[in-house]
Amino acid sequence: MVATAEGGDAIDIACVGVTKTFRDFWMRPRVRAVDAVTLEIRRGQVYGLLGPNGSGKSTTIKMLLGLLQPTAGRIAILGKRPTDVATKHLIGYLPEESYLYRFLTGRETLEYFGRLFGLDARARRERIDMLLEMVGLEAAQHRPVGEYSKGMQRRIGLAQSLINDPQLLILDEPTSGMDPVGARQIKDLIATLARRGKTVLLCSHLLGDVEDLCDRVAIMYGGRIRAEGTCAELLTQEHSTILETSDMPDGVVAEVKELLARHHLAVKRIEHPRRSLESLFLEIVEKAQAEGLVTTGASSGGPVAGFLAAGGAGATPTAGNAAAVDAGLLESLTRGQSRP
Repeated sequence: MVATAEGGDAIDIACVGVTKTFRDFWMRPRVRAVDAVTLEIRRGQVYGLLGPNGSGKSTTIKMLLGLLQPTAGRIAILGKRPTDVATKHLIGYLPEESYLYRFLTGRETLEYFGRLFGLDARARRERIDMLLEMVGLEAAQHRPVGEYSKGMQRRIGLAQSLINDPQLLILDEPTSGMDPVGARQIKDLIATLARRGKTVLLCSHLLGDVEDLCDRVAIMYGGRIRAEGTCAELLTQEHSTILETSDMPDGVVAEVKELLARHHLAVKRIEHPRRSLESLFLEIVEKAQAEGLVTTGASSGGPVAGFLAAGGAGATPTAGNAAAVDAGLLESLTRGQSRP
């Protein structure tokens, strides 16, 4: 049963006092990677998990996925223990490094993961077509993944994390290696998935991505959560005020300064507002595209795949999902053989 918060929203991830201690050969405590972490992520939220290298983020993710057992504390994922096999078809995961089979093409990669989730041939074909269009890899779908740039590998990695229509999406550095256009498209996609009711746990060193996307943020250091809240709560500077108007003549500026001085206030800075470098970059690229200029590699992504429905139904597991995939699966993919 999925836990529900007081406000009525389902809680997809809940951690209470979670600690992970790694021990040496003689079972002596060596490193406390995660120390008494408590957090709660509700249905439909984009939650940012931040921290420098070695802060405990990756260890926390591995415990959420059931790859590591916590030394202490409790974890619930979609209302179940992380080791519960039945929930795996409701989770999508993009690791920090794109662990892909280099000899498979982009399409064969998605075919492989579709079979792992027990999708039938028709569902696999339809979903693969939609995902390739969505991440802008239609033109490169028959190229081996080993020939992809890092940004293109992140795109196909994101597509594989969505092949099963997951309810919970765990993304570790999803825009790493991408150009600003691709990064903007991926951020827009994540925001759209959240609006459709999917829950996203986002780890990124690109703080601008987190600020743009996340409903709530936790900052880790030394295995502990040092700050947690909404971006507005964490970033608002209560002791400063910004006034924005149209361009003011010098005389008006002088009057404003005089008025503030009567209240014992001083103007610290007067300047014209600046746009972001990202917005300028995207404007130049969009203008070039409108003029008909073309480029190679990944194209602009298409619409969100239609099967990624609100709530995330997930792939329907078959009886063979829990068993190991037979050794002929990769071979059949590379030979282009057909399997039901």
